[in-house]
Amino acid sequence: MQVQLNKQLISSRLKNVYDGWRNASQNDEYGSISDAEALLLLSGDPAGEDEPVRKGTAFQTWLLGYEFPSTLLLFQKDKLLILCSASKAKFLNQIKEGNPPVPVEILVQAKAKEPPSNALPKFVEAYTSFKRVGSLVKEVCTGKLMTEWEQGVSKADNKPELVDMAPALSAFMAVKDEEEMKCIRTAANLTSTLLVHHIVLKLEMILDKEAKITHEQFATQIEARLGSGEGEVAKGPDMKVWSKGRGLNDVDWASTEFCYSPIIQSRSTATGYDLRSTAESSSDTIAHKGVFLIAVGMRYKGYCANLGRSIIVDPSKEQEAIYNLLLSMQTEMLREIKDGVSAREVYQRALDIVKKEKPELEKNFVKNAGFGTGVEFRDSAYLLSSKNSKHLKTDMVLNLSLGFSDLLDDNGKKYALHIVDTIRVGADRSTLLTEGAKSTKDTLFFLNPENEIEVEDDRPSKPSKKAPVKPLVNGSPVKNKTVGGKVLRNKTRSAAQEEVLMTAAAKIKDHQQQLHEGLQSAGLAKYSEGASGGGEKEGKTWKRFQSYKGESALPREVESLRISVDRKAQTIVLPVHGFAVPFHINTIKNVSKNDEGDYTYLRINFQTPGQLAGKKDDTPFEDPDSTFIRSVTYRSSDGHRFDTISKQITDLKKEVNKREQQKKEMADVIEQDVLVEIKGRRAHKLPEVFVRPALDGKRLPGEVEIHQNGLRYQSPMGSQKIDVLFTNIKHLFFQPCDKELMVIAHIHLRAPIMIGKKKAHDIQFFREASDVQFDETGNRKRKHRYGDEDEIEMEQQERKRRQMLNKEFKLFAERVAEAASTSMGETLEVDIPFRELSFEGVPFRTNVRLQPTTECLVHLIDPPFLVVTLNEIEIASLERVQFSLKQFDLVLIFKDFTKAPLHINSIPSGQLDDVKNWLDSVDIPLGEGPVNLNWGPIMKTINESPYDFFQQGGWRSFLGGGDADSDADEGSDSESEFEADPEEMQSEESSADASEYDGSDASDDSGSGSGYDDDSDDGDDWEELERKAAKSDSKRAAEAKGTRGDSDSDDDRPKKKKASAKPKANGKSKKR
Repeated sequence: MQVQLNKQLISSRLKNVYDGWRNASQNDEYGSISDAEALLLLSGDPAGEDEPVRKGTAFQTWLLGYEFPSTLLLFQKDKLLILCSASKAKFLNQIKEGNPPVPVEILVQAKAKEPPSNALPKFVEAYTSFKRVGSLVKEVCTGKLMTEWEQGVSKADNKPELVDMAPALSAFMAVKDEEEMKCIRTAANLTSTLLVHHIVLKLEMILDKEAKITHEQFATQIEARLGSGEGEVAKGPDMKVWSKGRGLNDVDWASTEFCYSPIIQSRSTATGYDLRSTAESSSDTIAHKGVFLIAVGMRYKGYCANLGRSIIVDPSKEQEAIYNLLLSMQTEMLREIKDGVSAREVYQRALDIVKKEKPELEKNFVKNAGFGTGVEFRDSAYLLSSKNSKHLKTDMVLNLSLGFSDLLDDNGKKYALHIVDTIRVGADRSTLLTEGAKSTKDTLFFLNPENEIEVEDDRPSKPSKKAPVKPLVNGSPVKNKTVGGKVLRNKTRSAAQEEVLMTAAAKIKDHQQQLHEGLQSAGLAKYSEGASGGGEKEGKTWKRFQSYKGESALPREVESLRISVDRKAQTIVLPVHGFAVPFHINTIKNVSKNDEGDYTYLRINFQTPGQLAGKKDDTPFEDPDSTFIRSVTYRSSDGHRFDTISKQITDLKKEVNKREQQKKEMADVIEQDVLVEIKGRRAHKLPEVFVRPALDGKRLPGEVEIHQNGLRYQSPMGSQKIDVLFTNIKHLFFQPCDKELMVIAHIHLRAPIMIGKKKAHDIQFFREASDVQFDETGNRKRKHRYGDEDEIEMEQQERKRRQMLNKEFKLFAERVAEAASTSMGETLEVDIPFRELSFEGVPFRTNVRLQPTTECLVHLIDPPFLVVTLNEIEIASLERVQFSLKQFDLVLIFKDFTKAPLHINSIPSGQLDDVKNWLDSVDIPLGEGPVNLNWGPIMKTINESPYDFFQQGGWRSFLGGGDADSDADEGSDSESEFEADPEEMQSEESSADASEYDGSDASDDSGSGSGYDDDSDDGDDWEELERKAAKSDSKRAAEAKGTRGDSDSDDDRPKKKKASAKPKANGKSKKR
């Protein structure tokens, strides 16, 4: 396949070269070629792998997109002359098709066995016709063509004067376009991913195990992440590392390489610490203490990114201070480096910071603060030193390198520190392209001094110690992780000690107080102008309706002046004083029929203001002060006709109400854009998966494909499909089949879509983990095996199948997230449920396992699914929290007050602390109460005036959250009018005219909650007898609680029914 050059890009860059050359006299950056009549670019044989990229090769790659060895370019004012071989000429001829700014002439060299052509003499003739030519005078090229070139030039009579054009070439390549920035971003992501997900983790393992490995071996292992070996033993890139990076799914690994061999240095390096990029990893064994310097750079499609880090094990206070100085200095330099600033000013600003903060370190500061980078790893023309006056421009890419060398530690040994990152120059400030493992919690490893003392006391001659490792991110918030007698703290020593002293309960209390204060201030600010809580009242407006446009449209039946029902016009025509008067069905509330003697009475009730029953009590009217007809009654001796009319009106009313309800339900359903199928390559697929909600027809597995702007699920026969656009994906979940019967990839949509005749907020792709295709009865193997060997093997195979399923679905979910992020420009991440944080509850009608994720609370196993976005929650209310109850309820109130609160009932009391810890960890304010609240009237009251609600104290005074238990009783007493009585709840749930919030209160599945509010018991039941028998135990338990400092009196507890004094399994003896 022929290489395709980017013709338009080459023409654009050629134009930049010629424009800069023609205006060189007016621009100092191109001053070196202002007097040049031509520009000569020589390229001989390719450089060796260990040699740095030459500027000529870098410029050729920048201009043409590829390196063309043994190719000569002569830029003339009126044309571009190229000398190359016949094979290269086939590729370079494409330049002529891209509308270049000057004509392009290609001179083809003859092949080895062919007679020589006049291409080289013609090129030499053109070159020698000029008096002054720009060239890279410091570069020496070798090869057969270069030898022939030098011989041809030596025979010429006139030789032009050569001027160095290196500064001008650097200026041409300095400012990066969007195509170049894409490559540099990918190189930066590769470098950052390698550092965070391999180098740092591997170094921690080496320190933890005190492994004996040399710096050179470690560097070789790092290089092997890109692949190693050749031929049949070749290994590809280590995707376990690269799959963890962002934007690395479609990387062209053939175009990826290291800029230099990774540099690893420790205090055991024989040559000492060296901050130069030309340093090498030595063959000395890595030390397990002190300062570790890491430097790694990667090149993608010719463009470089570089970073360097310092990791310190058991740092002194002086080392901590110097490292913090480097961090603050880099932050300040990012603000200073911007468009128009000179390189000299950048370095001087860094030096001023050192002089101000630590003047004694001025002599140790690096001699330059970095350099320009791109195709050429180190462009010295843009060296950030005190002598360089060149100005920086927007979209230049720099390697910012800050550090100190020849520092002395407490033992008098030399060490060095540095922080290196690739940055992009902006108009107002610079931004980091590389990141990771830079904060003090990631780079400073502290040792436990107590354990160090114990080690020194116990050791006779040989130290017995282990190196530190970092604690788990989601580990205990109270204790530090200790390994091998050492501990790594992610904070300073004093902060870590204070954190250990704080109990979990005290931390939650303090944190909740902060959350409630923030919630109160945010509520006052949001509703400061007395704005309404939402769109409930604004959404209800007077709806106009029309039965007929004129009298001519009335049906013929009205001529008889009898009651008639026009289903087509949704109208009832009534005779009134000799006139046929139409009434639209929306004006009618209901109809009733009564038989009295020989007559039948038909009463038609209309919608009027001031009605108190049902949801229509707040129905808006165009003019509520008008005169309204409340009802109309007709009498007839034809009872059968009135029966028919009553049934027709009732059916029409039901039909209209049903249609309006369906329209209301479908109001948020969106019509998606057209799915753009991917072209040029096969779409990534996930085969043999089932979908929920299921499609019509037989249940068969289909396949999911990732396309350019969305997903497509295709049924097996291709007759049905489901398209989901990336723009409509709100959350993407992957739930592994560990301890579950299926593996799931679940999509929660921003707006529902229609699947068949139903709307769907969630779409789920799953595959069952249990395998029924395998014969688990006797087979050949059983003849030769005895005992449980075959069962053990089957269990191992089952585990492997589950692992493969998890791997396949997770990879597909990550590909979906990557494709969506690329398509939308917004990051979509795969969310995985934390089973260890799960708890049981009843969000709908059945008891299910609810699992938190990073962003949501979900139940994905069985429909109906539950997906609650955490950042949409205003506050959480814990209800029925009493010592005597085995279960409690959780109510989630949303920031959108018009949305009905979500009730999760019947959560076991043993999981109360777990739920509270989780809610606190995700920054959700919470409140507690001993009874259920009737949230329908509460939310209606809040929606009427949210500002008044927050002025009166808001959620903190209403639910008593954030304060100690002392406020709980006051809050429940003051708001007792909202407590839900069991009988009221039942009547409200059964009433058809209840508030629109009905149904969201405590459900009928709340377990033993129905008997907790009984005020008295008739006779002694078993529980009462047990209470009497355990009276003495109860007194002893009360005394024990008093000694533990329980300040709550027993009188504060609910006295509806006393429980046994025997303590509960969860250990909650205090009032909630």
